[in-house]
Amino acid sequence: MILYPAIDLKDGACVRLRRGAMEDATVFNDDPGAQARQFADAGCEWIHVVDLNGAFQGKPVNAAVVDAILAAVDIPVQLGGGIRSLEVAENWLSRGVRRIVLGTAAVKDPDMVIEACRCWPDRVAVGIDARGGFVAVEGWAEQSTLTVYDLAARFEDAGVAAIVYTDIDRDGMMKGVNVDATADLAQATSIPVIASGGIASLEDLSALQARGGIAGAISGRALYDGRLDLADAIVALKGA
Repeated sequence: MILYPAIDLKDGACVRLRRGAMEDATVFNDDPGAQARQFADAGCEWIHVVDLNGAFQGKPVNAAVVDAILAAVDIPVQLGGGIRSLEVAENWLSRGVRRIVLGTAAVKDPDMVIEACRCWPDRVAVGIDARGGFVAVEGWAEQSTLTVYDLAARFEDAGVAAIVYTDIDRDGMMKGVNVDATADLAQATSIPVIASGGIASLEDLSALQARGGIAGAISGRALYDGRLDLADAIVALKGA
């Protein structure tokens, strides 16, 4: 299982939100490039980046900062937030992003996601952000009527590289990851599932890994405030 340290971008800085609320943001680093280098130096294999402003505005906002992250590290970067067209997807991939994450587009323009998978094999992930089992879009500000399983099934044979599954109610709250919901989704789909939301300790990572079938886990606040040591977590996951 791969651990993805998270860099969430708001107004050019690394922040963490609580349950996706933009008004409840804590700034942890005003130099995202330096933060990315710190994660890379600790031994991580990937970095997960989200353009939070872009997710709400429906278009890339923190492009210059993402470019700085890409220039700062040699490891692959996974990016989501505000990617709603093939043109924007192509732009990011051509700039060096290894994998894009499509969330709102997966609900509102599934044909675009399918076409993106065809154009860029193994470089497109679907973000499934859930509140009470139903998918939220537009930076989590809008609730859909699709269930998590409905959305995953929509792309079962599309060639999606991964599903990034986030339990919104746990995101940034340090209350532990929703192991059961994540494992149930992983069992229901053949697409690799990456867990996100609430991961706060080595115990959370161990619980995910023990269930099997979960390809990765994203952690943010726990890494920034020191509850989870990235180097120790990587060693523990590799040892397991």
